[in-house]
Amino acid sequence: MKLKILLTTFAFSGFLFAQDSINVIEEKIEEPKQGPKFKTSLGEIKLNLDESGDKNIKFGLSSQIWLRSIDNNPGTLVNGIPQTSTYDASLRRMRISISAQLSNYYSIVMQLGINNQSFISGGGAGTGANGQGKKPQIFFMDAYNELAIIPRKDEIKKKENKHHLYIGAGLHGWAGVSRMTNASTTKLLTADLPVFNFPNIEVSDQFSRQFGVFVHGEYDKFNYRIAVNKPFATNRNPEVGQIVDNNQSGKLSYAAYGMYQFFDKENTATSFFAGTYLGSKKVFNIGAGFYSNNDATLSQPTEGVFKSHNEFIFGADAFLDMPIGRKAREMSISLYSVFYRYNFGPNYLRTTGLLNPGTADPNFTGTKALEGFGNARFLLGTGNIWYSQAGFVLPKFSDRVKLQPFFAYALKDLEALNEIGNYFDIGANLFILAQNAKVAYQYSSRPLYTQDTKEVFTIRGEHLITLQIAF
Repeated sequence: MKLKILLTTFAFSGFLFAQDSINVIEEKIEEPKQGPKFKTSLGEIKLNLDESGDKNIKFGLSSQIWLRSIDNNPGTLVNGIPQTSTYDASLRRMRISISAQLSNYYSIVMQLGINNQSFISGGGAGTGANGQGKKPQIFFMDAYNELAIIPRKDEIKKKENKHHLYIGAGLHGWAGVSRMTNASTTKLLTADLPVFNFPNIEVSDQFSRQFGVFVHGEYDKFNYRIAVNKPFATNRNPEVGQIVDNNQSGKLSYAAYGMYQFFDKENTATSFFAGTYLGSKKVFNIGAGFYSNNDATLSQPTEGVFKSHNEFIFGADAFLDMPIGRKAREMSISLYSVFYRYNFGPNYLRTTGLLNPGTADPNFTGTKALEGFGNARFLLGTGNIWYSQAGFVLPKFSDRVKLQPFFAYALKDLEALNEIGNYFDIGANLFILAQNAKVAYQYSSRPLYTQDTKEVFTIRGEHLITLQIAF
C-alpha cells in the first residue's frame, strides 16, 4: 500500500513539476542595451565582462527535495516514540555556485549552501522555537583559486588546445580514487549516490572536500587529476579492540585519478563527472585512482597500547554512456562499474544513515542491529566493495519528457563482518528538461547484521522520491 501511494505521488508530482519547470525555463532574460550582457541557458546563468565573453561570472542554483518512507532498524525511537516506519521530507541539497573567469588564465570557484536538513536533523540544537531541524548554517563546499598553465583555449588563435594543464589551491573536490568520488550531484543516474564513493565523507573532509593544492589536465585522450591535501583533524580515542579515525600526527594526504577517453571527451572544467548524459554523448572511459594518508586511524589492541594505521584506498572503474537504436527514438544506455579496495587498518568499520531520523530505544528487547537505529547501514570499512549501476532511456514518447529506469547493486566484503552484504537500488528518472528538472523514484534495500555473530539476520528498505531543479 505504501509503495502504491508513493508511486501515485511520484507521477502527480512529476506532472506538476513539468508544468512549473517548463514555464520557468522558457522565460527569456532580455539583454540590456548598455553595460554587461546577461545570457541564460539550461546549463548556466552567465554575466559577460567583455565583448568576447572570455571574462565572465557564472552562477548556478540547485535544489533537491526528498520525500521518504523508511523501514526503521529494530529498536528505533523517532522523536522519543518507538516507530517501525517513518515518513519524512527534507532538503537533501540546496546549493549556490559562483565562478569568476578573470582572464583566460585565472579563475575563482565557490559553492555554498546546506545539506541534509529534515524535521529532526541538520539544524540547531535544543527544542521550542529553535528545534533540532531548524535553521541550519550555510557553509562552503568549494572555495578555491585556479591558474591555467596551458589553458583550454588558445588566447591568440581562439581555438581549443589539444592539451591543457591547470593548478589550483583551496577547499576543493579534485579527488582521487574513482569517477564516482568526483561525482556531480545534479547529474546522477540513481536518485542519490551510494556515499561510500567518498571514503572520508564528513570524517577527515568537509562534504568530500579537503584543503590543499591540486593539478588537473588532459593530454590527448588521457585526463588526470592529482592533489596534495591537509585532511581535517580527527582525534577520537579507541576502546580496547576498537579502531577509530585519529590523524593527530597531521600527515598530508595524496590522491590521484586518471582516465582514458576512447570516444567523446568530457567537459572537465569543473571537478564533477556526470552519471548519465542521456545519450547526448558517446562516452566510454576506463580509469583508476587512489587516496593515501599515513597515520589516519588509531587502534588499542590491548589495554594501554595504541597503534596508528595508514589509510590507503584504491579504485578502478569503467563508464559507458551512448545512444542506441534509431536516432528518432532517442534511446540510450548508461553503465558504470567500480571496484574499491579500502584499507583503514584491521577491522575498521563505519556506519551511516542519511538524514537518520532515529535514536536507540533503551527498552527494546528484540534482536538489535549491529549497525544501530533508524536507517543506519554499514557504509564501508577495511575490505572490498564492488558497485555497478545501469540505466536505459526508454523510446521517445514525448517532446518534453524522458523516462529512464535504473538499477544499482553493491557487494560489500568487509573484514570486520562474517558475511558479504548485498545492497540493491531500483527506480526511475522522469526528466522534464534533461537534468535541469527531474523527478526520481528509488527503492533501496539494506541488510542488517546481528551484534553477536555479525551475520545478516534481516533486511530493511527505504522508498525515496527526489525533486530536482538545477541550472
